[in-house]
Amino acid sequence: MFWIAYKKNRVLLTVDKDFGELAFRTKKRSRGIVLYRLAGLSNQEKSIILLKVFDERNGELANNFTVVTKNQVRIKKLTI
Repeated sequence: MFWIAYKKNRVLLTVDKDFGELAFRTKKRSRGIVLYRLAGLSNQEKSIILLKVFDERNGELANNFTVVTKNQVRIKKLTI
């Protein structure tokens, strides 16, 4: 997954926490990762939150690790 997103110059959107570990511990190359933790919400609610994040924070997502929850967006620089 990392390589495909990296090769296509895309930010990776995932619910899998292991991507964070891969990005920081193994220093896998990435154009950016958005991990969303929105358990218990409907697909429509998740879509609304994620679209808002991509719309409002788009310039900050590249080359960063972003965690999206219902009430918070945290962004950490990928040091790769």
